[in-house]
Amino acid sequence: MLKTLRGFKKKTYVGYTINLKNRLSKHNSSIGAKATRGYQWKIIFSKKFKSKTKALSYEYFLKKDRKKRLSIIESIINE
Repeated sequence: MLKTLRGFKKKTYVGYTINLKNRLSKHNSSIGAKATRGYQWKIIFSKKFKSKTKALSYEYFLKKDRKKRLSIIESIINE
């Protein structure tokens, strides 16, 4: 999960990748997903899966469950 840096509108983004560093670099250079263009991002949560199917299922779950995304953000803030 990505979160915008300070100075930008507060947004989060959830997506699947096999190369986290490369994907973040693309998002920050406005080459990544359309929803991420024009913002600077930082990684706030990542999770590894043994299969692409499981990873995409979890991505879908996070995209649809706003409460779960907010609970992840809250747990990071409270660390």
